[in-house]
Amino acid sequence: MFRFKHLVAAAAAASLFTAPAQAQELTGTLKKIKDTGTITIGHREASIPFSYLDEKQQPVGYAMDLCMKVVDAVKAELKMPNLKITLQPVTSANRIPLLQNGTIDIECGSTTNSVERQKQVAFGPTYFVINVSAVVKKASGIKTMAELNGKAISTTSGTTAVPLLKKYEKTANIDVKEIYGKDHAESMQLLTTDRVSAFVMDDILLAGQVANQPNPGDYVIFSESLRTEPYGMMLRREDPQFKALVDRAVGAVYKSGEIEKIFSKWFASAIPPRGVNLHFQITPAIREAFKNPNDRGVQ
Repeated sequence: MFRFKHLVAAAAAASLFTAPAQAQELTGTLKKIKDTGTITIGHREASIPFSYLDEKQQPVGYAMDLCMKVVDAVKAELKMPNLKITLQPVTSANRIPLLQNGTIDIECGSTTNSVERQKQVAFGPTYFVINVSAVVKKASGIKTMAELNGKAISTTSGTTAVPLLKKYEKTANIDVKEIYGKDHAESMQLLTTDRVSAFVMDDILLAGQVANQPNPGDYVIFSESLRTEPYGMMLRREDPQFKALVDRAVGAVYKSGEIEKIFSKWFASAIPPRGVNLHFQITPAIREAFKNPNDRGVQ
């Protein structure tokens, strides 16, 4: 009898350390979602093809599809199949403050994961890798960053392109006049209307903007790069429970191979609202991110 009681007690003690995640006390974002019955997704309005508005003014895109995989995981984890989803537009300038103050629970867009930003927020696994470059009108004859010396250029407020451009000005000893757009569409419009000579931004975002112009062939994107950067979903810092769920959900999409279909849908197929195709294939750097998921930020 003594041995039986001893075994039962040992088993009970062991169970305390092997309790499933659902039995753990909820904290951070998951607790907030459980208490409110709502998850709020921060989305962009002009980050084609990651997160932007379609012809019905609904947010769609590659990042949105991946974020919905996270929403599905949250529903399963919290046993809340009818979880309410609130969509909140954000900009490059306000996305971090709105995440920090609890207005949004996750940001799904085209946000660079940098070591500097990791001091303020956390990130899910890298889901894209870009090069910061520039687009100009072919008719301008401008072919390099150095040739922008003395000219006006646009970039989007609150993006990593801003400090990169300032750093380049110092190291290359050039001087440009910077005009900031509130989003990528406005920054591109500054170029199309000849208010600036170039738009400096992430190459894939430049490609998305060019593809949606009436005459895409009028523009050229530099092969020159200011820096290579990873994109990831943005989360609140010091929230290990939610971070673990996001990592599992995105990692499962990579491991299953479903990421190939999602990628092809947005980068190698006709996309709304104009049915353009970016004809962008998975690069070695992106393939590596899918093979070995990580949240490493760029220096």
